[in-house]
Amino acid sequence: MQTRDRGSDLYAVLGAEPSATAGLITSAFRARVRELRPDTRVDATTAERFGEVRAAYETLRDPVRRAAYDQTCELARHRTQERGQALTRHAPPRRYFTVLQVCAPEPPLRAGPVHWKPMLR
Repeated sequence: MQTRDRGSDLYAVLGAEPSATAGLITSAFRARVRELRPDTRVDATTAERFGEVRAAYETLRDPVRRAAYDQTCELARHRTQERGQALTRHAPPRRYFTVLQVCAPEPPLRAGPVHWKPMLR
């Protein structure tokens, strides 16, 4: 996975709205891939942008990762608003947090020969 600066917005990288459905995110990803075409354009900038687009799509296509990303963005937005305002009281402690774990990939499906025996009645 490529590193991105903290200011980049994954929705802006794909050219989609934060309220976009999974189908719209996939459409936006495919449109960006057609623009960048790594098989026809072979320069460092295009390869880097393609990596950013792919990483953004990998995050936004998974509902759990997307929810965690949206929650992180919302917290960052909330903190920026708090910094802009002069608060005299302390913010309440956060009660909810999201823990993302790396899950082991599922083993490949293996099917052996099928033995069919007709039933005798």
